[in-house]
Amino acid sequence: MDLGLYGAKAVVTGGSKGMGLAIAETLAAEGACVAVMARGVDALESAAHRIRKAGAPEVLPLSVDMTSADSISAGYATVAKAWGSLNILVHTVGPNAGMFDELDDADWHAAFELGTMSAVRSVRAALPLLRAADWARIVTLSAHSIQRQSPRLVAYTASKAALSSLTKNLSKSLGPEGILVNCVCPGTIVTASFTEILKDVLAADGFDSADPHDVMAWVERTYGHPCDLGRAGLPEEIASATVYLASKRNGYVTGATVNVDGGSDFI
Repeated sequence: MDLGLYGAKAVVTGGSKGMGLAIAETLAAEGACVAVMARGVDALESAAHRIRKAGAPEVLPLSVDMTSADSISAGYATVAKAWGSLNILVHTVGPNAGMFDELDDADWHAAFELGTMSAVRSVRAALPLLRAADWARIVTLSAHSIQRQSPRLVAYTASKAALSSLTKNLSKSLGPEGILVNCVCPGTIVTASFTEILKDVLAADGFDSADPHDVMAWVERTYGHPCDLGRAGLPEEIASATVYLASKRNGYVTGATVNVDGGSDFI
């Protein structure tokens, strides 16, 4: 299937690792030019190498602090200077976890700065470029925890729920301009950072944090959150759904919140 992405211009925020990097590589494999926004310079350079290798005609690795309005504006100014227009914005960044009793006001503000306001500022800065393109798409990454709550993700989930609402609203306001806006809600995804952070925690219960089946068994035992396929997902599986929604081939899906979670029944 031709997704119509050859030569398209795309920005992926948080694209230096995990699901963001998988999305950037998938866009590259379809022939898109990709600008990656993330904070760490070393991770950006490594990601840029992988994205070029995947097939991107052009890669812009941009060091951007997604909690800073000025930094975000500067990043998009660089994109504007290089390309003049933009077909795709995929926004993937999000805050850290934490229990309610562990979080003070500063933690809540930080969660919404990264989980919601970074998207507000990113879309605001990208809109002139998206409007200048022949076709344009926006995809945000929320989380399945907005429908299946977890106490350890209270501020994270609140900020992602706000992001999902923002995304739906943007689809209404931008639809008449032909800009399609959708939200992807990943389930439990085995990324390199997930595996590293939870390696010892899962090992203590006899599970391997790199094994998708072990990860889902641990999630079900610990949180009571199973999925129909019986395994956690992989970054490339999020990338496949996201890139279709971000593509020119998608001509009629907008305002959708798409669960990519291996099958879950939400009440």
